[in-house]
Formats: sequence, structure tokens, C-alpha cells
Amino acid sequence: MQGFERADRQLLDAAALAGHLVPAGSMFAFLATHRSEVFPDEDYADLFAPAGRGRPSLPATQMAAVLTLQALHDYSDRETAEAVRFDVRWKAAIGASLDDPGFDPSTLVYWRRRLAKSDRPHRVNDAVKKVVEQTGILRGRRRRAVDSTIVDDAVATQDTVTQLVAAIRKVAREVPGAAEQIAAACTGHDYSRPGKPKVDWDDPAAKDALVSALVNDANALVAAIGNAELGEPAASAVALLALVAGQDVEPAEGSDGTDGRWRIARGVAGDRVISVNDPDARHTRKSQHARRDGYRAHVAADPDTGIITDEKLTQAAGQENSDAAVAGEFLDGEAAADGTGAAGQAAPGSGDGRQIAWYGDTAYGTGELRDAIGQAGHQAVIKPKPVQPAVPGGFTADDFAVDEENGTVTCPAGITRAIAPGRHVVFGAACRTCPLRARCTTSKSGRALSLTPHDHLLRDARAAWAADPGLREDYRAHRPNVERVIAQVATFRGRRLKLRYRGVTRNHAWLKRRTAALNLRNLTSRGLARRDGAWVLAT
Repeated sequence: MQGFERADRQLLDAAALAGHLVPAGSMFAFLATHRSEVFPDEDYADLFAPAGRGRPSLPATQMAAVLTLQALHDYSDRETAEAVRFDVRWKAAIGASLDDPGFDPSTLVYWRRRLAKSDRPHRVNDAVKKVVEQTGILRGRRRRAVDSTIVDDAVATQDTVTQLVAAIRKVAREVPGAAEQIAAACTGHDYSRPGKPKVDWDDPAAKDALVSALVNDANALVAAIGNAELGEPAASAVALLALVAGQDVEPAEGSDGTDGRWRIARGVAGDRVISVNDPDARHTRKSQHARRDGYRAHVAADPDTGIITDEKLTQAAGQENSDAAVAGEFLDGEAAADGTGAAGQAAPGSGDGRQIAWYGDTAYGTGELRDAIGQAGHQAVIKPKPVQPAVPGGFTADDFAVDEENGTVTCPAGITRAIAPGRHVVFGAACRTCPLRARCTTSKSGRALSLTPHDHLLRDARAAWAADPGLREDYRAHRPNVERVIAQVATFRGRRLKLRYRGVTRNHAWLKRRTAALNLRNLTSRGLARRDGAWVLAT
């Protein structure tokens, strides 16, 4: 059943005896006074059995404060439990006594699981959003800046051989009877022994033979299990094995794959699973030469105050996880919170429905996102991605006049061609004798263009960016502010954070707690206080 804090102070209450040692204006001091008002007990009642059944839990007001401080300081569960046991600041913040022994680190796992299984898994974040709303700090602020960053995963990236062996071992653990099948039929390696197979890694033939044996074992195991009735963990293990056995290998030279000869594929699959221990982690690139492994944390923030208005953690690869795609979700979320429809008209009792300016770098400059922002009645202050000429110093796509109404494109030489159904335009033979050919194309078949469905929006954006210095100045004044927010999310005391959990769901929950803690710290630094039952700011 649910436990509650004592109404009276204990004899050795940390806040009463040592509260003067806690820095004024800090998160510790704020939570020492207001934790029960930010995280009221009634918000957590659904997590517990009715009163009188079972032992009382640790108070929700205390544990919500602990989870917030843990996310803010990037502590492990063990470090958090030690802080609650030994750190006077933490004891004061959660209302514990100086001699309180604290709790076991597994208690934090228990609370996160309870929250994850509930109907409101992000209620810590929701509570802080209510505080933000009551203070009115965002009232009248109609700017949102979006950005993302890569956060390293919690597991080691595995090579092909390691993944195949680990995936087969996982099937042995999860699928009933699979261990016996593996021992009897899989001959490429003794999967009951720890470590990697013993082979001369400097011998390409030996390595290819090992890869072939492991892939054949994996395929045979998947075929042997077939369509057996399996529970969720077992079915997931088999599906992962099938994926790993296919993503990194290809038939050996001169083979079609039917003779059992395989080799590690040349190149890397775009959506490659990089570890069987965390199948959601992905490769990505910050630049051509800087590869990262992990997840992508997306945020939307008010650039003037630094308040984070939305957040999402996704896989680091995949079109659905791109910056522009997630920004579209933020746009929808803003409209839902403000009560506005597609035309930006305010619903009764909602926000004022005024135009919001969305700031983003070139990664957000897709035609789809620009169209969505325009349809919502907002403004896109997004740096357009420059177009590159086919010939250095020559004509770009913007030098071609596009007539969407008549479905034609006219080149710089005055030649007009129709836009094909696939939105391709081919000038072909007209380029052979064109006097401008040297400035337009080096292709023997002539110049060709591919137009996106929102080509006119991209052209208009590039033209406006080049012609309007005020737009560029507005971008430079507000867009860079989100970089500080990103730094707060992804770093702590000068070091990059590394995720402590596996999978999108758990790490997304961490990001929600992290942004809630950062927002609460932001408000605390502005003099957050409780007056007449409402949250107000001193500044």
C-alpha cells in the first residue's frame, strides 16, 4: 500500500538541524520545502494497493524528489542510494533524518518499473510541466527552437562474430529446449563456453570459414524452431537471431548462398543492430568522419528562457527518427497544448493562438516540415540547405524556372520541358548543342532534375533567406540559444553523458526525467515559490 511522510518532524530531522548548510536557492533547498507540492501523494495513489493491504511503500513525495535529483546529477542507482544515506543535502531535500539509513539501490529499479507499467509513466515530467504552466513563464512567448544530439548507449558495440554467438546464446536462454538443440545440431562453436571462438583472426580464409559456420548454425536454429508457439521474450530472441544472421553477411565470392559459404558483407547496413544486448541502439554520424553509436535525444525549447517544452528520445537512425520528423511531432504537441487547429485558430479557453516561430538548422529544412508549419499557421525560421551546382560555379536547380501550374520547367537557356508524373524533368537531347552546357552539366545524357513534392516551398525558403537580412539576423539571435539547452541535456560538469539503460522506452523515460529536472532547476534559479496555492516566480 502507499506510504506517506510523517506529519511531524523527527528528532534528528536533517532540514531542521542542518538546513542552514544547504545552499539557498538550490534544488536541494527548494525540494526540502516544496517537494510535496510539486509531487503530491494523490498523483501516485494508483501505483499501490488499497490502504491496509501490504506494507507501506516509501513515500512517493520522497521518491519523486530522489528520481529528479538522480536525473539532474547523472547518478547511478548505487550512487543515488549512497547520496541519500550520507549526503546531508539529499537528506534535507527528501525530509529524512540524519540517521536515516536510506534504501537499497534496487528500490529505484522497483519505482521506475512501477511508473513504466502505469497509465502515466512520465508523471514526474508532467508534474513539472504543471509548475511551468502555473508560473506563466511561457505566456506570450511564441518562439520554439529545436535541436538534437547523440547520446552514447550503455552497451559495447559488437562485431558480426560476437553478435552471432551472443544471439544464439540468447535463444538458448529464452527458448525452452533450444539449448539441447544447439548442443546437438550447431557445430560452428561450443556456445556453452564463454568468450569468442578461437580462430586465427589474421587468416581471411579461417575467418570466412568461421563466419560461414556461425551463419549456418543460426539459419539451422531458426529453421528448427520454425513456427513453434513462443512467448514474447522467446519470439523476440529468435527474431533477433534471424536479423543478425542476415544483416552483416552476404554469399561468399562465387556463391549464391545455397552452398553454405558466407562472408562479412562489404559496407554497413543503414539500420544495423549494433548489439544483441541493446537491439535499439544504432550507428549514426555527426559528420562524415565522426561516427557515434547510441540514441538521438530531440528537444524543443523556448530560446529566451531555456525552458524545454517537449522532448523525445529515438533510435539514432531511420527516417521516422530524423530531426524533421520529430520536430513535426513537437509541432503537433504544441498545437494540442495550445488548443489550436491546423489554421492556428485558438479554441475557446485555450492559448491566444498566435503565430509561433520555429527555429532550426538545415537538418529541419525539409519541405514536409515547412509545409506542416505553414499549415499550422506558424512561421519557419529555418536555415535552408544550399543547393549544389552540377558543375563547379555553374547553374543550380534554382536557376531553372518551375511552373507548377502548367507542370513545366524552363532551363537557363530557355528550353522548356514537362514535369513527368514522378516529378522528374529530363532535358536530354536539347543539351547537346546548348551553348550553356559547360556551365550546366557534364552528363552525356544531358541535364535532369528531380523535384520534391514541396519543391516550391524549398525554393521560396532559399530565396527569402538570400534576400531578407532580417530573417538571417532573427535566426542568429535566437537559434543558437538552443545549443545551451542541448549542452545541459547531454553533459554534466563538462563531460558527455552516457545512457544507463537499454532500449528506447527506458531511455526515453530517462530523458523525460532529465528535462523535468533541468526545467525545475531553471525555475528555481528564477525564484520559484508558492504563494496563495499557486506557483510564482520572483524574477
